[in-house]
Amino acid sequence: MPLPNPLQAIFTLIVCWLALGGAGLLFPRNLAWVGRVLFPLGAAVAAAIAVCAWFALALPPATATLPVGLPGLPVHLRLDALSAFFLVLIGTASAGVSLYSAGYFRAGEGAAPGLMCLQYHVFLAAMAMLVLTDDAFSFMVAWETMSLASYFLVTTQHRVPEIRSAGFLYLLIASIGALALVLCFGVLQGGTWQFTFDAMRGATLSPVWASVAFALALFGFGAKAGLLPLHVWLPEAHPAAPSPVSALMSGVMLKTAVYGCLRITLDILHVPQWGWGVAVLALGALTGLFGAIFAAVQTDMKRLLAYSSIENIGLIFTGLGLTLLFRALGANTLAALALAGTLYHCINHAQFKSLLFLATGSVLHATGHRNLGRLGGLIHRMPWVAAFALLGTLAMAGLPPLNGFVSEWLLLQAYLFTPTLPPGMINMLVPLGAAAFALTVALAAYVLVKFYGVIFLGRPREATLDHAHDAGWLERCGLAWLGIACIALGLFPAPMLHALDRVNGLLLGSGLGADAATWWAVVPSSAQRAAYSPLAFFGGIALAVLAVFVLVRLIYHGRVRRGDPWNCGGLPQTARMQDTAEGFGQPIRRIFGPVFRIRRQTPSPFDAAPRYALELSDRFWDWIYDPVARAVKAVAARIGVLQRGSIALYLLYSFVTLLVLLAFVL
Repeated sequence: MPLPNPLQAIFTLIVCWLALGGAGLLFPRNLAWVGRVLFPLGAAVAAAIAVCAWFALALPPATATLPVGLPGLPVHLRLDALSAFFLVLIGTASAGVSLYSAGYFRAGEGAAPGLMCLQYHVFLAAMAMLVLTDDAFSFMVAWETMSLASYFLVTTQHRVPEIRSAGFLYLLIASIGALALVLCFGVLQGGTWQFTFDAMRGATLSPVWASVAFALALFGFGAKAGLLPLHVWLPEAHPAAPSPVSALMSGVMLKTAVYGCLRITLDILHVPQWGWGVAVLALGALTGLFGAIFAAVQTDMKRLLAYSSIENIGLIFTGLGLTLLFRALGANTLAALALAGTLYHCINHAQFKSLLFLATGSVLHATGHRNLGRLGGLIHRMPWVAAFALLGTLAMAGLPPLNGFVSEWLLLQAYLFTPTLPPGMINMLVPLGAAAFALTVALAAYVLVKFYGVIFLGRPREATLDHAHDAGWLERCGLAWLGIACIALGLFPAPMLHALDRVNGLLLGSGLGADAATWWAVVPSSAQRAAYSPLAFFGGIALAVLAVFVLVRLIYHGRVRRGDPWNCGGLPQTARMQDTAEGFGQPIRRIFGPVFRIRRQTPSPFDAAPRYALELSDRFWDWIYDPVARAVKAVAARIGVLQRGSIALYLLYSFVTLLVLLAFVL
């Protein structure tokens, strides 16, 4: 019996997602129908898509044309190694999030469960279709569907003014980015007026027009990814959205922008210019450092994770910049190393960031607080969530042998090869990017110590935390799925690196080779230069822990005497004595003070009720967004003069318009 065509199978599964979403409207208020039936089925469909896409990675590209849509504009589909990799990413992450969602949503929270089920599965289907489409029209339809579905999910609790405002900001920036993409495709067609990606690959563009198309693509996809200065929607949208939606938007949707950049720069435009690589590298380094600095001073756990996503997107785009730079200079093997590190970090970020957003959702349900200043000591009340959150925290901090270390180590190896590049100026500039990369990773680890320590360690800062409860079994299953993915990608990187080599072969024409990764070690260049064995590392850690345990048991067993902690003879210790989120962020605030817009309210000696307040915000609002908003309001006020409510005046406008048009005709 012949195996089904992977493209056909994946398209059928995407249609199943839409059917599950539509089934939610059969009983829109029935939480058991939606939560216990539809969301677990959605998770199964996601896992099936990931499996089909994994097998498709080893197959040659497959194409299909669907006779649907507008006359003369059928839908073109293409399943190649690049789209298959991103389908694996979408399938694995969304399977865990869907399992978690089956136990997360409660009655009376936001929209009806059936309506949310429809929006959720349309969102998933749009992302999957986005990476399958092979023409500009279908791509933009999937892109806009993805944006609209996520907008409705963000504004689930639309009666709250702050949530409506966050949704509007997200939709505004998404629309501006979509307009840039339409212009980009208009340039890419190169006068042929053929809008399939295959025709665009064959179009001939001058270096100037190719650079224009690249800049428009970087702007459009950068708006969705959260690159500076278009990042402002992330810290507003993530706290407004339900936690599973935040997990999907941060872990999965941001990667569709990375997919779009790769598809246009390395597939449709073929050979990039080295200046593009330098621009993307600089932009990625600034974005990563900016995100890490702002994450360090946040007191809201979801805003902290949102800025952390900006930081990780910065790391991913530095890898993309290195790839473009190496590719433009003809160093294809080094480009393959940088691209492998970039894509590996994409799938890693999808797993551990989704895991952490889901963990914050459990904390929010159990405590009702997002403010770090009201949390603490939850490791005793929520041991399962604390254990999975610790796993995600260590993975995102880049500690071996978990998955975050593998991708960051590969990207660092790519940086170490830059001194071999021919242009001397690049050899001077790229080390600055390497320094920014190292500083960003170090700050990210600092942020995660704050995130985990303030929420789960120490003592509870509020009496209500004594009633906090652990996550339900379906939520634990979703967390466990993502946690296992973090461990598997960290301990066994060889299968994924071999799969990424097929993407390298498609986009670069060369790869790292089969010897670069074995079940035992990763050797990206040569064993004399650098090698990493996650299993050996894990074995060393396990042996060290076992040795300490045995020695303590042999030497100190029975000699331990428990007593109160020594507190210098002071008063009994309380939760007020432990470090706070503001305390963790204070050193970063002082060091990077010029980066922030700080408003400080200090009391005077004569205040009857002295109060100290500190507000940190983003300077990009002062530099770009507030002036633009004021300019738009001023222009709108001047144009509004034309609207007087007089019918005679409007007839005069129509008459003058007709005269002008007649003047053109005559």
